[in-house]
Amino acid sequence: MFAKQLLRKLILGVALTGGTLSPAQAAGGDPIGVAMPTKSSQRWIDDGSNIARLLQAKGYKPDLQYADDDIPTQLAQIENMLTKGAKILVIASIDGTTLGDVLSKAAASGVKVIAYDRLIKGTPNVDYYATFDNYKVGVQQATSIVDALGLKDGKGPFNIELFGGSPDDNNAYFFYDGALSVLKPYIDAKTLVVRSGQFGMDKVSTLRWDPATAQARMDNLLSAYYGNARLDAVLSPYDGSNWVSAAN
Repeated sequence: MFAKQLLRKLILGVALTGGTLSPAQAAGGDPIGVAMPTKSSQRWIDDGSNIARLLQAKGYKPDLQYADDDIPTQLAQIENMLTKGAKILVIASIDGTTLGDVLSKAAASGVKVIAYDRLIKGTPNVDYYATFDNYKVGVQQATSIVDALGLKDGKGPFNIELFGGSPDDNNAYFFYDGALSVLKPYIDAKTLVVRSGQFGMDKVSTLRWDPATAQARMDNLLSAYYGNARLDAVLSPYDGSNWVSAAN
């Protein structure tokens, strides 16, 4: 379900390139570069394979690459896609601020660029952006906590800790701000208590959405603040947050 809306927008974006590339031309050998950030999350594996499948169904030749969350690797992969003659690039960036130079080369060659889910910043050379309403996603994440704890029914107080996504991912700030728009009134009323006192993306972010980093922070929070107290809820915007089980 996660990728379906984005995939529809992606295919629309490819269709909007109009006369620059037809499916028949692509099937004849012009690749479509699909740059995904990592295979460490099942979400990106599924998104990459689904994009490749949908592009193939429309007659395109996808060149799907994963960069293991390494920025130089992703840059090299995109450079290689251009060298191989890609006419469209679909990029889920690791760091959306690092691609300016390579996308300048793409633009000079008439290559269309679709930023997939993560906004690519600091360059005018992005033709389409396929994403969710990420602020609303954060609102929905926080609302699930409010509903589960029965806060609207006056229950509480409860202890909660906050986690955020990667500080180099533009979406992470929207997730966090959307969630806090729901949670902050309860925090201000002390119905929700953040025992660590850690707020803000500068305190709660998780570089590269790394599960090991989040696990280490969770372990530290539990040992420092919850030796004799119960942690009732965790705000976690990450799709694969199995590390939250440490709090159970």
